[in-house]
Amino acid sequence: MNSSEFYRFLKARSSVRNYSGEPLDPEDIDYILACASTAPSAGNREAWDVVVVTDEDIRIDLALAALEQDHIREAPAVFVVCANYIRSMSHYGERGILYALQDATIACTYMMLAAHARSLHSCWTGAFDENDVRAILRLPGHVRPIALLAVGRGVPPLRPVGRMPVEEHIHRETW
Repeated sequence: MNSSEFYRFLKARSSVRNYSGEPLDPEDIDYILACASTAPSAGNREAWDVVVVTDEDIRIDLALAALEQDHIREAPAVFVVCANYIRSMSHYGERGILYALQDATIACTYMMLAAHARSLHSCWTGAFDENDVRAILRLPGHVRPIALLAVGRGVPPLRPVGRMPVEEHIHRETW
C-alpha cells in the first residue's frame, strides 16, 4: 500500500452506529486482537487488556452503562479496551498511569483500523459510567476501562463527516 492508498483507507473509515446484528466470524475477532498486539507501547509494557463481549445480555448491560447508546447493544461484538496500570506502573511508577492510558488508546485505534481492513464497521465510545462497566465485567481494581469499541457489519453514513482543516490543529515550534 502506498501513501495515497493509506490516506484513502483512513478517510474511508467512519464511526458507524447502525449494525445488522450478524455475528462476527471468530477469525475477524482474532484478526482484530492480533492487530492490537502489534501496537506500540511505552517500554513495550503492553499495558492494555481487552474484554471481548459477544453475549447479548452483557451488551445490553453495557449499552445501559454507556448512557443508553443502542449501537453498543446492536453491534455483535464490543471490545472493551482497558488500561492495565500495574503492568506499566511496576516499571514507571506514577507516570505509568499515563503510559497505560496511551497504550490502551493506541491498541484501540489499531483495533478500529483492523476492523476497517476486514470491511467491518466500528464506533469508539468513550461516554460510559466507568463504575458500571467495571461491575458488569468484574474488572480488577488495577484495570480501567478506556473505550467500548462496537464492531460489526453496519450502515455507514451517507456522506462523509466534515473535518476541521488540518491547519487548525498545527502549531510549529511553539503554540
